[in-house]
Amino acid sequence: MSSWVEIFRRELADYFYTPIAYIFLVIFLILSAVLTFQVGDFFGRQQADLIAFFSFHPWLYLVLAPALGMRLWAEERNSGTIQPLLTLPITTLCAVWAKFFASWMFTAFALALTFPIWISVNYLGNPDNGVIVASYIGSFLLAGSYLAVSSCMSAVTQNQVVAFVLAVAVNLLLTLGSASGASTMLSPWLPSVIVETILSFGYLSRFESIIKGVISVPDIVYLVSLPALFVYLSVVAVDYKKNSS
Repeated sequence: MSSWVEIFRRELADYFYTPIAYIFLVIFLILSAVLTFQVGDFFGRQQADLIAFFSFHPWLYLVLAPALGMRLWAEERNSGTIQPLLTLPITTLCAVWAKFFASWMFTAFALALTFPIWISVNYLGNPDNGVIVASYIGSFLLAGSYLAVSSCMSAVTQNQVVAFVLAVAVNLLLTLGSASGASTMLSPWLPSVIVETILSFGYLSRFESIIKGVISVPDIVYLVSLPALFVYLSVVAVDYKKNSS
């Protein structure tokens, strides 16, 4: 447990010692406000809710999560520090989970900094705060999915740029998989079995249900299971690279 905590603390601290953390925070907060109040026409809608705020989160995470996750393992392998890390008295699963959890907690910190938007909607009207709380939880879980994919892509390459591009590509596929018209768009290019699989793993429709107040057990299970799947795949990738080196 002490090694797990050590890796978690080191990884979380590293974010604040590098410019990427502050760039992430500034971009996330500015874009959240602009997309909510300008693009989402928050005032023009004249509705006391945060649907305009949360509906853009998948697209923010699509780019920002890979920017956080691309360094998790690619940097370790590129700098040669992965071997000392894996010689600690800890399993690969615990090491992968500790690094992933650190990036997830950093994202949770960024999400928590958006509380002024929540305060604003309460000042302007009487929103359903239960739905807003559920939406924050859903957004937190959604961020975990994007980060888990990014961690997995980082584990398969030592190049951070390649890890970033792969993470964006896979997350984009999963994001658009459940979008309206996705089936029509993918069917001419992919076998029906693959199209159905992609649609079943899509982020968008499940998250949109949550932010509208429709919370179902399958959606929550999905948002918990998908990060677990990609964390496991990260473990497989790290073990493979370790054994083949």
